[in-house]
Amino acid sequence: MEISIAVETPLQDDVRAMVVELNGHLRPLSPPEFQFQMTAEQMAGADTTVFIARDGNGAALGMGALKAHEGKLGEVKRMWTRPTVRGTGVGRKLLGAVETLARRTSVDRLILETGGTEPFAPVWRFYEAGGFRRCGVILDYPDTDHSRFYEKLLAQEEAAS
Repeated sequence: MEISIAVETPLQDDVRAMVVELNGHLRPLSPPEFQFQMTAEQMAGADTTVFIARDGNGAALGMGALKAHEGKLGEVKRMWTRPTVRGTGVGRKLLGAVETLARRTSVDRLILETGGTEPFAPVWRFYEAGGFRRCGVILDYPDTDHSRFYEKLLAQEEAAS
């Protein structure tokens, strides 16, 4: 399957549809107060770069974003692949694009928040396979069993190579 990954605006109908799909998937998995979803408008902010995966016909298959924070800190946001392409490498390619941009922009620590309950186990395995390790609470997220936090220390990886 031909896949392209590119920086795009989230303010497109097909990307907005993926945001709706992602939110719909997450809604029953955690209480609303522990869901930290970005809208397409928030994703379009100057501090966030959105990557879209498309097939050879231009259909949107997935998305992922890098949100810049002060210092050399970057946050992985809104990772999602359509169920029909899970297990095909689309998610890995999106996460790779996010990480490549983080390195290019001198981010030395990538972080993320995801669900902390058992339905999120496949997500945990995905990030762990990508080199992320569990860490303590990040940014201003609440310390709750409904969240799990991960980090990838890019500066340490570069120093080791």
